Amino acid sequence: MRIYCVFVILAVICLLYGLLVMVAGSGTGFFLVWVLISAFLGLCGFAARKQLLSGIPAAVKIAAAALFLILLFFFAFIQARIISGFSAEPEQGADYMIILGAQVRKGGPSMVLQYRLDSAADYLKKNTETVCIVSGGQGHNEPFPEAEGMRDYLVRAGICEDRILVEDRSRNTDENIEFSKQFLDPAKDSVCIVTNNFHVYRALFLSEKHGYARVSCLPAASSPLYLPNNMLRETLGVMKDVYLKASR
Repeated sequence: MRIYCVFVILAVICLLYGLLVMVAGSGTGFFLVWVLISAFLGLCGFAARKQLLSGIPAAVKIAAAALFLILLFFFAFIQARIISGFSAEPEQGADYMIILGAQVRKGGPSMVLQYRLDSAADYLKKNTETVCIVSGGQGHNEPFPEAEGMRDYLVRAGICEDRILVEDRSRNTDENIEFSKQFLDPAKDSVCIVTNNFHVYRALFLSEKHGYARVSCLPAASSPLYLPNNMLRETLGVMKDVYLKASR
């Protein structure tokens, strides 16, 4: 198979996958990243088909290949760190649990958030002294704050409302963890953070940034179909967080 055909096939796969993510209604515009990747691969296929790169000096090609390999190594390194979070073990009997928010709809939590809430409910039933913090504000496409929907879901699952504290101002993971500190002492209290498996590494990274000394994570499940999208999004998120931390 000619190389330009490979590029075209990959471009079509990425485009179709991006459309699949869009139809799923994840609540973000991240599906556009897959469209951009598809467009880039399509341009590569066109350039290969027309042999547009044949006139580029060898030194430039070598430099471009070296840069690509460096970026690929960095990408693979972050992916490996994210995957390491899949096997995280939560501390039992934590003083507090923080459930990170995700999209809510009129009919209830999104699939991603439901995975988190179900895992959290199981933990809370086994660890009856743990106080739960539900964290998440209201996005422009959400009918109410995520934290309110999370609290209501847990109450229906049998968790006493008196054990649930509501943080309903945060807009992202960084703020989830930062704003939840109002309810606890991050230097002393043991904290179990609940999020999906692909999100554990980033949650631990940010909790360290905000001074949580005794923190563990409970990795909830995720949908295999949307895992490539979530992994790519997390990789870019980790890169952003590392950059922001280094620039301070």
